[in-house]
Amino acid sequence: MGCRLIEVVSEKNVEEVLPLIKQYQEFYQVSEISDSKNREFFSQFGADRSAGCQFLYRGYDENKDMAVGFASVYFTYASTIVEKVAVLNDLYTVRASRGKGVGRQLIEHCRAFAAQNGAARLQWVTAPDNEQAQKLYDALDTKKSTWCFYTYNT
Repeated sequence: MGCRLIEVVSEKNVEEVLPLIKQYQEFYQVSEISDSKNREFFSQFGADRSAGCQFLYRGYDENKDMAVGFASVYFTYASTIVEKVAVLNDLYTVRASRGKGVGRQLIEHCRAFAAQNGAARLQWVTAPDNEQAQKLYDALDTKKSTWCFYTYNT
């Protein structure tokens, strides 16, 4: 893959990221996927939004540009360190682009974005069976948590 570009998702390019969001949700076996709900939900994030930002990775190959990955960063706070933290809530790369540095570049971009916005750390979770992603995460200068992750539907 030739030249690469990471850009903020906005109304100008949201239609390009929606198919990737759908693939991501299918990967995690989301039962009801809706482009309109996704469009509305992700529109709350942007470079100048306090909630967080979504990024699109655009690859250029043979004079054709295509969206090949995305990442979403949300801001919250951690009372254990009494600081703002960034949550890498979504990271997805299309199958054909996996293992080519797309995920790593998105993570590093999100890390820089988090730091620029005053977050003490960038944190994320992944499914225990997502071994390909874990290989990437383990190759980074990261610390794997021993905490258990729980959800409670309301």
